[in-house]
Amino acid sequence: MDIYLISQLRGKIRLRMQKRLFVAGLPFTSSEDELRDHFSGAGKLISVKIIVDRDSGRSKGFGFIEYETEEEAVKAIEMFHDTDFAGRKLAVAEAKPMENRERSFDNRGGGGDRRGGGGYHSGGDRGGDRRGGGRDRSSRGGFRGGR
Repeated sequence: MDIYLISQLRGKIRLRMQKRLFVAGLPFTSSEDELRDHFSGAGKLISVKIIVDRDSGRSKGFGFIEYETEEEAVKAIEMFHDTDFAGRKLAVAEAKPMENRERSFDNRGGGGDRRGGGGYHSGGDRGGDRRGGGRDRSSRGGFRGGR
């Protein structure tokens, strides 16, 4: 089978397993070096990445590891899936490709209902207090306050 045909089929069927693995259930205090030491028993690791929250810098409790060969990746799943790591049970599986997500560039927040909520400039009833009402906006209002 030539390279062109293989590349055409790749989107329709999975020909081979990836060497990149998803690891969940990590302790929030674990480091990439600890993860590398733990998973190196299955083979030669190319990369180790623990995913952290961009605001707090704290681990999200999952990460990705990549092996040099598919055989090493399969061995790692067999060795480490559903095992204990620093007091937590790990889930190890083949990493799936990241899906494209729609991105919103207006930074206006979302959600909320007619009462407001949902973040920056989210709408809702801006008049009055919680008992409802607010001032009548149809009567001259404005900056001068009805003069």
